[in-house]
Amino acid sequence: MSILVRFAPASMTTEQYEAVKSRVSEGDGFPPDGMEYHVCFGPEGNRRVSEIWASREQFDAFGERLMPAIQEAGIELRGEPEILEVYNQVRG
Repeated sequence: MSILVRFAPASMTTEQYEAVKSRVSEGDGFPPDGMEYHVCFGPEGNRRVSEIWASREQFDAFGERLMPAIQEAGIELRGEPEILEVYNQVRG
């Protein structure tokens, strides 16, 4: 079952987002196995990220690369990301 992962940090700039994206994109393996969709949205200074993953296990495996990159970029998360089971997906 797919999951939706939502990150809502206290604040995130475009520069911080791009730093994380660059770090996790280094080398092979991006997009990582299981990532079905990624979107960054919101106004400058208040960016948010939502992703759809094929499984929780695949997201957790990627988290081992992602979380250090988030910390290195100085992004303060408010607890854990919100994780919800996906009931339905419609692709255009």
